[in-house]
Amino acid sequence: MGAAAQRAAEESEEWAGVTPDAARRLVSAAVEAFGERGYHATTTRDIAGRAGMSPAALYIHYKTKEELLYRISGIGHEKALRIMGAAAEAEGSATERLRDAVRTFARWHAEHHTTARVIQYELQALSPEHYTEIAGLRRSTDRLLRQIIQDGADSGEFRADDVPGTTLAVLSLCVDVARWFSADGPRTPDEVGALYADLVLRMVGAQ
Repeated sequence: MGAAAQRAAEESEEWAGVTPDAARRLVSAAVEAFGERGYHATTTRDIAGRAGMSPAALYIHYKTKEELLYRISGIGHEKALRIMGAAAEAEGSATERLRDAVRTFARWHAEHHTTARVIQYELQALSPEHYTEIAGLRRSTDRLLRQIIQDGADSGEFRADDVPGTTLAVLSLCVDVARWFSADGPRTPDEVGALYADLVLRMVGAQ
């Protein structure tokens, strides 16, 4: 499968839960436009055009541009929470769980770097009500990772005197993948995930 076809398949899977098809096309087009132009520079006409629809057709599914961003942010942050939850609740040592959490979290930010960049860096464009909801998902993800690191510190597996600060550093490291990753670059998402998992275990002094 070529790179373009692979990206199209990943996007289709990413938004599979969005129905009907027209709404899904609009979400995909909005991610592309926001990622390329930024939220504020993107117009609803831009989004509709990329989706092969008229601006009027967009409003049938989404009342505002902000509602599209909210939909994208919700799906992306719920996925991040599921990734972290699966690692936090898995059997195994804190070292094994942290490795899995970082590997999958960093890999997702590489595989879906455009979506991740939008949901991580356009948060301030959300309405206060929507921002509060998305911020709650982010805090839940933070708590799950913090618990893994705390478990490792308590068991003596990790040397982490400042667990909240270490948690923030690990999350920042993974999230930043979306800023620099390129599908045409030298590393695959799997390679990024493996590298970051190794770096984080060294960061916490895993035994």
